[in-house]
Amino acid sequence: MSTTRLEERMADKRERVLAAALRLFAEKGFDGTAVPEIAREAGVGAGTIYRYFESKEVLVNALYQREKLAAMDEAMKGFPTDVPARAQFAHLFRKAIDYALKHKDSVCFMEHHHHGGYLDAESLALEARTMELAESFLRVSAERQVTKDVEPQVIISVVWGGVARLLRQVWDGHLELTEEILAQLENVLWQAVRV
Repeated sequence: MSTTRLEERMADKRERVLAAALRLFAEKGFDGTAVPEIAREAGVGAGTIYRYFESKEVLVNALYQREKLAAMDEAMKGFPTDVPARAQFAHLFRKAIDYALKHKDSVCFMEHHHHGGYLDAESLALEARTMELAESFLRVSAERQVTKDVEPQVIISVVWGGVARLLRQVWDGHLELTEEILAQLENVLWQAVRV
């Protein structure tokens, strides 16, 4: 087998392990997921996982960093810097909703794991950078007297809590997500944070 073909097979196995871990960690959490379950879901031997990831902790951190970066990249794609804060809020709101609808397992995984005791320094630093971006936006908009001058974490909790609850209602089949519902939520959340 050629080196290129071997590398492709290895990359495919690694990706299958990450995809399986994402599904299981999103559904069962870190503590509720055993390495043999991940191996079965990925269609590989348990020993194969350890060729790519030294431990379950290394695996969850690799996955967390990959998913967090993908979500951040998507949120910042096309971010309008030269428009009012309301339009920037709308951009971030819509990006978050679109990403969540396309990547449910990723969002559930990140929501369950962003404060896990098993996250390493690199994962925690990435989480801090993510929060720093949101906090910076809120500090600037508060200084401009556009949003409430409160602790940014309060506003982040209100906004993300509203988004997360709505998504859970949709995913559990209790609510049909329409453009009207999205517009209502966006408006309610903006009203909650604006001056």
